[in-house]
Amino acid sequence: MTVKVAINGFGRIGRNVLRAIIESGRTDIQVVAINDLA
Repeated sequence: MTVKVAINGFGRIGRNVLRAIIESGRTDIQVVAINDLA
């Protein structure tokens, strides 16, 4: 079962979370949204 994740804020921590998800190679985590104030 895929876990859908939304990242609220794309600052230092948000970028690191996304990088960790991508580099882990896990296929059961899906980033569906990134919310950031521009």
